[in-house]
Amino acid sequence: MAKKRVVVLYGGRADEHSISCISTAGVLNAMDTDRFEPIPVGITKDGKWIVNGEDPRGWSLDGGELPTVKITPESRPVLLDPSRGKDGFFMGEPEHLGSGESGFGTSFVSLNDPEMNHVLTSLGHVDAVLPVLHGPYGEDGTIQGLLEMMDVPYVGCGVFASAACMDKHFTKVVLSSAGIPTAPGITVDARNFTAAGVLEQIEAAQLAYPLFVKPSRAGSSFGVTKVEQADDRETQLDRLAAAIATAGEHDWKVLIEQGIDGREVECAVLCDKPGDEPEASWPGEIVLDHQDDDQFYDFDSKYMDASASHVEVPANLPVSVLEDVRDVARRAFKAVDGAGLSRVDTFVTPDGTVMVNEINTMPGFTPISMYPKAWEATGIGYTELITRLIEGVLR
Repeated sequence: MAKKRVVVLYGGRADEHSISCISTAGVLNAMDTDRFEPIPVGITKDGKWIVNGEDPRGWSLDGGELPTVKITPESRPVLLDPSRGKDGFFMGEPEHLGSGESGFGTSFVSLNDPEMNHVLTSLGHVDAVLPVLHGPYGEDGTIQGLLEMMDVPYVGCGVFASAACMDKHFTKVVLSSAGIPTAPGITVDARNFTAAGVLEQIEAAQLAYPLFVKPSRAGSSFGVTKVEQADDRETQLDRLAAAIATAGEHDWKVLIEQGIDGREVECAVLCDKPGDEPEASWPGEIVLDHQDDDQFYDFDSKYMDASASHVEVPANLPVSVLEDVRDVARRAFKAVDGAGLSRVDTFVTPDGTVMVNEINTMPGFTPISMYPKAWEATGIGYTELITRLIEGVLR
């Protein structure tokens, strides 16, 4: 049987660019190459698509410096022709100006040499796309809409679920309509606010401190600030203004949520074939190893400091509570019209209440990420997981 050719997209314009690169290294190294022929396509931070750049298989977190997709002398630009569907992926081959003609009557200037033109060469038939992209321009419905227009099968949630789950405000709206509890909070516009006005909204909503101020449409804990209650009003206003400004660097829509007295428990959801009932893994917990009451699971804890935390699957909770988490995760996935995969992050309060914090429609696939670890603990290995996700969308 001929191998199925799978474009693996990585990098992208979001803050999570480097995490996408690390996730892709794990995916490519674990992919069953007897069944699939991967075609790695990187996207630079400024949105250029390339092939034949630095091999992402060699990237890891061990070196300390986060990898990025960069244009190299060997890399070639990638262009798309949506009208050609699965045959609409092209690579630019270099050609000296005036030395020839493109097979499609089209040429364009080289990415890294203004004296060189490129002519289009087909990347060949593509059976499916695996977009290992996190955050805006990858996990928010934009790339999904492009692939829908091309009629190319892709792994993961569709346009609506991706967009709704990327925006934490609208995640709450959808889940609340389905009767699934979420953390109390308000949404403010970082482009036009006064700290006094925001404080009035917080008091009207009766939000309890500490508060977490975060971008509504960002991931990996970028721009998140924990705000404690101050002894005086002026200090409180200053803290809120600074936190909103920090979140506003990532998104003008800012969420202010009440801190929840509970444990953060994450559950991996898998629905590899359209129409099937979603499966839920054993829920896991990120255990912070530094004894610091003010610490929360920020970007460095997740990716840059291996001693900061470790993953426990299943979480150290009664089986009845774990099953409640699995049930809520499945319900939340269905409520947002999920497909393929998602990681549903929940809070479990001391009385056993399970509320959803957020839904990640393309969760991290790094070696220390919860999603593959949770499925491994549930009986589905990394390679089998990737195989199921790809084969589930092939047609």
